[in-house]
Order: sequence, then structure tokens, then C-alpha cells
Amino acid sequence: MYVPTIFAEDDPAELTSLMRAASFAALVTTVDGRPAATHLPLVLDQDSGTPGRLLGHVARANDHWKSFDGTNEALAIFSGPHAYISPSWYESANMVPTWNYAAVHVYGRPRVIEDTDAVLALLARLVGTYESDATGNWSMDKSDSEIMRGMTKGIVAFEMPIERMEGKWKMSQNRKPVDARGAIEGLRGLGDAEAIAVAEIMEARIADH
Repeated sequence: MYVPTIFAEDDPAELTSLMRAASFAALVTTVDGRPAATHLPLVLDQDSGTPGRLLGHVARANDHWKSFDGTNEALAIFSGPHAYISPSWYESANMVPTWNYAAVHVYGRPRVIEDTDAVLALLARLVGTYESDATGNWSMDKSDSEIMRGMTKGIVAFEMPIERMEGKWKMSQNRKPVDARGAIEGLRGLGDAEAIAVAEIMEARIADH
């Protein structure tokens, strides 16, 4: 990822926070010399320390998993809030449109998890991550264990130990504070949840500097 120094983010807390909040990611590897990508939820596991590993699964019919051999490097892309920035929001003249966004790239070498008990534990963890009072707190305990074991034959679970991470928070740090504040107000005026999320990040970045 192209990351100018002014937009670079290397605080592990910031990176992992975005990874957890925007966990529906794109996992990219090469298969037979060609790029292959799968969009899927990836759960960050740091139980054994940092930087940790990513956990996920794909359909067995998706041949992408055949590249998960523990040696082929993969890239997981986590995309955070993003929004169009209009030059009409700036006080300075002769400006151009741009796009503000936050993203984390995670690199590692995914490997397939074969043990059925380990696969079930991984699935339970994924379910527990996303279930809540709002969704009814469904759990795998509510299903027949033998049926669940049988269903695991249709998926391939994997883990990806994290080798390195890079973050980019492009949030108008290269603009004058007065122009950045104008963009913040413009974004808030849109009333869009994602635009407001970008505005809040921008506001925090201005306060930090």
C-alpha cells in the first residue's frame, strides 16, 4: 500500500481497533500465478499475544483455500470509514476533490485447520463475535452437535499468523487546519453515518496535532 509518511498509522491499538470494527475483509493470495480474493469476516485472535492471528473460513467449493498452505503469502485488507471530500468545503482556493479513508493491510501465510474440534471452536468464536442481544444471541450449542460436525465438511477453516501490518489514515492531515475543519463540517452536514464517522476521525486527528 502506498503510504505517505503524513498518513501512516503504526499504533497497534489503532490498527487492531479498526480490524475489529471493520472485520469483513478481503483476503488476497495468488493461485496458479494469478491473484485471487475472497470477501469474508476475519476475527483477530490475540489470546496468545500480539500481533496474533486471523481466523476465518471459506466454502470448500471455493478453490481459494488450496493456496492456504502456510507458505504462500496473503494480504488481508480491512477498510474503515471513507468519504468523498469536496473542495467547496475548503477555505483555500484552487483545491481539488479527494477521498478520505482509513485502511489496514495485514500480511501472513494462512494455513488450513484440519482438526474438527478446532474447526468447531473457531466457528463458535466467529458466532460469538457477531451475535448479540439484537440478533437473539444464537449459539452453536442450540444445534445438534453431530449435524454441526457434518456441516464442517462443507467449509475449510484457516488461521493466518500475522507477520506484519500497515495502516493508512488519510484524513486531511496534509491540509491547513481551517480547510480540514471546513471538510469536517461539510461531512457532518451530509447526515450520512459513514461521512460522520470520517469527520470524527478527522476531528480527533486535528486535536492530536
